[in-house]
Amino acid sequence: MIEIMVDLQGGAKAPLYEKIYGHIRGEIICGRLLPGEKLPSTRLLAGNLAVSRSTVEMAYHQLLAEGYIKAEPCRGFFVCDITELYQLGIETPQRTAGQAAAGGRRGKRAAAAERETAEERKAADVRIDFSPYAIDTGHFPYNIWRKLYRNVLLDDGEELVLSGDGQGDYGLRCAIAVYLHRARGVNCRPEQMVLGAGNEYLELLLAQILGSGKKVLMENPTYLQAYRTFRNAGCEVETVSAGEGGLSEDAVRGKNPDVIYMMPSHQFPMGTVMPFGQRLALLRWASEAEGRFLIEDDHDSEYRYRGKPIPALQGQDSSGKVIYLGTFSKSIAPSLRISYMVLPESLAEVYREKCGFYSTTVPRVQQEVLRAFIEEGHFERHLNRMRGIYRGKHDFLLGELKRYGWVRAVGGAHAGLHVLVTAESARTEAELCRLARERGVQISGLSGYVVEARREPQKKTADRAAYDGARSAEQTPAVLLLGYGKPTEQEIVQGLEILNEIVN
Repeated sequence: MIEIMVDLQGGAKAPLYEKIYGHIRGEIICGRLLPGEKLPSTRLLAGNLAVSRSTVEMAYHQLLAEGYIKAEPCRGFFVCDITELYQLGIETPQRTAGQAAAGGRRGKRAAAAERETAEERKAADVRIDFSPYAIDTGHFPYNIWRKLYRNVLLDDGEELVLSGDGQGDYGLRCAIAVYLHRARGVNCRPEQMVLGAGNEYLELLLAQILGSGKKVLMENPTYLQAYRTFRNAGCEVETVSAGEGGLSEDAVRGKNPDVIYMMPSHQFPMGTVMPFGQRLALLRWASEAEGRFLIEDDHDSEYRYRGKPIPALQGQDSSGKVIYLGTFSKSIAPSLRISYMVLPESLAEVYREKCGFYSTTVPRVQQEVLRAFIEEGHFERHLNRMRGIYRGKHDFLLGELKRYGWVRAVGGAHAGLHVLVTAESARTEAELCRLARERGVQISGLSGYVVEARREPQKKTADRAAYDGARSAEQTPAVLLLGYGKPTEQEIVQGLEILNEIVN
């Protein structure tokens, strides 16, 4: 058995188990730990490194899962021969006979040639990220999440390795239902809820529940992922302008859809709130005929900085016409990939008949950790903390924008994680985005969220002219989406200075 020394103090900030895992993995790849060598026991290594035994166990479990070591009953942990791991892009060292005879562990260092994808290179070039999708990950409750994750794994329950309920674990659905009722006024039972890995999966599922060939009406500009998902699912998707009136009763009756996709509490990307009377009118429209439904995407309702929270439309529905969609991507972390859908009772029955055989797309461990995170009160405390942080960034950004003469108007403020800035510039919207990107600043233009008319080109001008800034940049000023979730106050200042240079 060999000794292993790991520098837990130096290097990048990371959990201790990750440092132990990374060190041993590197030693194996570089050939300093040879195939068949026995590793210290978890108890011995924990004592040598002055860490808890569970920390070492988590590192060993990760190495086991990735095939770098193997466990032999009553004997311990041993280094695996990783020469067959070439598919993972790992270059293993070739040892000469002399090196093997000498018992040296030096070997040839594996080339750390991790090939960056285009997306990784793109992310590396961005210094200041004004993306409306980005969030502040620096305040993620890592310690709490790590503790809950460890507790779930240490329970060693057999249910964690089983596929589980296709709708999602019942305990997590109960926790979400309680939270939604208290925070958003949503009225539902756990039996009406379906969990899935992202809104796109749930929307594909919903298209199957509703049946083929349905006509879906959306505002324009809109959340393009939803638009494309419904089109790919075989739905006929039409749009109405998100300008003044938006999804008005007259516009809806003129299009005569089966389903309306809407974001009444905070329309993306315009940032508008649907008036109460308009909501009631759409509920009335849906209740007039069988097969009509409203899809309420409540994507970032947790973040509102002025006035009272806007109650969910679902809570006002007494006819079973609202399908409610929500996600934890912005409230916790994008990588969590847990979204939820609340179906009316009638559609919940259809789901069980048509799609009840589908397996869950969310890992059981993640579901258990999230359940504990919600039930123990960590989620609401995290939300309250992030509201304060985002409110501070929101107010700081608005204050900084007042310093620049090229800022003609600011819209969509006081909620969500972005604002719309109408910019006075001789440059086009596309040019501003490109030049900013070349300077390391990620921004996007409003026209990037506009659904282009396809089969009826003559409608294109009417659709785009109905809201300010959505026509071509030669006719109207550029409208930029500036997200404030990710950047620090210092980065906001630097980013606006760069924009000031390229706008003028």
